[in-house]
Amino acid sequence: MSTSTASPRHVPPLLWLAVVVLVTINLRPFLTASGPLGQAIQSATGMDLRTFSWLTLLPMALMGAGAWLAPSALQRLGARRAIAGSLSLIGLGCVLRLAGSSSWVLIATAGLCGCGVALVQGIFPGLIKRQSPHNVAPMMGLYSGALMGGGALGAQISPLAVQWGWSWQAALAMWVVPVLAALPLAWYALGLMQATGPAPRPQNAAAASDTRWLMRRGRTWLLLLSFGVMNGGYASTVAWLAPFYQTHGWTATQSGSLLAILSIAQAASALAMPALAARSTDRRPWALAMLLMQIAGFAGLAWWPDAFPTLNGILLGMGLGGCFSLFMVIALDHLPSPTQAGALNALMQGGGFILAALAPWIMAQLLQLSGSWITGWLYQAGAAALVCVLMLRFNPGHYASVMRAPAAH
Repeated sequence: MSTSTASPRHVPPLLWLAVVVLVTINLRPFLTASGPLGQAIQSATGMDLRTFSWLTLLPMALMGAGAWLAPSALQRLGARRAIAGSLSLIGLGCVLRLAGSSSWVLIATAGLCGCGVALVQGIFPGLIKRQSPHNVAPMMGLYSGALMGGGALGAQISPLAVQWGWSWQAALAMWVVPVLAALPLAWYALGLMQATGPAPRPQNAAAASDTRWLMRRGRTWLLLLSFGVMNGGYASTVAWLAPFYQTHGWTATQSGSLLAILSIAQAASALAMPALAARSTDRRPWALAMLLMQIAGFAGLAWWPDAFPTLNGILLGMGLGGCFSLFMVIALDHLPSPTQAGALNALMQGGGFILAALAPWIMAQLLQLSGSWITGWLYQAGAAALVCVLMLRFNPGHYASVMRAPAAH
């Protein structure tokens, strides 16, 4: 087979920016909308806390399992069909929530949305590295910021919709609208990417396309563990922050506003941190700062929830959002090939989201056993402290040696 000399596949920059934002903004509203509406949902469906945690646990677990399939889906379907199919699953899951009068329907639709999100999250980082090879850090910041921004919209607008007289089912189903806006644009832009011909094959094409060896690298598992434990804090916050403050007398709209403030802080931090960290190849000081913010925020929820709720939300949001985007960049930093780096990122997200999915359920168990939210929030502070220790291992000077690809035969 001859080696192609075609130019890399590029979409016009402004169109590519619009696609990244409009697609990514659909990946979190279905998750963040549920927490502020928790009391209404539990009253209507009879869910207890452990069952309610499945609205976060199942989609995040499926995000993880699906991310492992993303490289294969990309190879078999191509980016255009894979992304369009994923958005269609998210839209279908949202629409079916109009029939969400029972707990199993809500959990099933959450799972359907999670399946759609999984492929987008597994495919997009590699596409970003290919489309924006000289701007990976700021583009991953934009991706992460749009992700968290979508979470802010879900947390704020769905409880407001109920306040305006919508049913809670309609307030959950409304998130099909941005999906319908993103689908045609993504289909057109990714079609342009395909139309410009195949991407150039690297000299060592076999090594670039075969990513099974990544599973045999200890660094892959360290990234997976660190990302999963860190994102458990996000999953628990999405699931329980609004219900926690509703036990303190807050309304659905008030608690949703706090979750939205947290999500806006996440988006701002996710957007800013990769750009700031781009000044050095060593991202660890910035990531450690974000983890310390998480520890402070979770400690504040445990010990001073009513004294500084907004401050706690901002600290947590900045810590969680900045850490998420930095981990995405750190994974991509490990390998020069977009295919290999995208596969490593997908593996990290896959196992990481499965681990993260357990955190809301663990918090529900701790609440049932102790009768207090304090133990759960302190558990999350301890998890962030553990990631601080693991983060010390990510020395960029060692990336080439710990992730050496096998020689092609």
